Amino acid sequence: MKAGTPDAAGREDCAPRRVLELFATKWTSMILHTLASRHGGAARTGALLRSLPGISKKMLTQTLREMEGSGLISRHVEATTPPAVEYRLTALGTRFLEPIDLLYGWGRANADALDLLTVRPSSRRR
Repeated sequence: MKAGTPDAAGREDCAPRRVLELFATKWTSMILHTLASRHGGAARTGALLRSLPGISKKMLTQTLREMEGSGLISRHVEATTPPAVEYRLTALGTRFLEPIDLLYGWGRANADALDLLTVRPSSRRR
């Protein structure tokens, strides 16, 4: 299949689907945004946990591992007692901030429209 053709655009591994996959896990974009906007690109686990209301420690740890595996963040262990772990945005993670910032900006500018949406049964928002 030739890149840019309608057939290529619908493939399971096409670029738009891979971007949406990043946003399918809500915590990934929120962690990237929080690392950049609240922590200057680097933070320890506890700081992230306090900055992300609603995330459990288990979910944060799981998402950070996935993000590290994807190359969006890097994990740095400091040689202290006890060891301190810091997560930092990678160059790749920084590249994903542009669409995240656009999406978050759109959400803030269109909060009234979002308020009109019917709450899904699985939503925590009431």
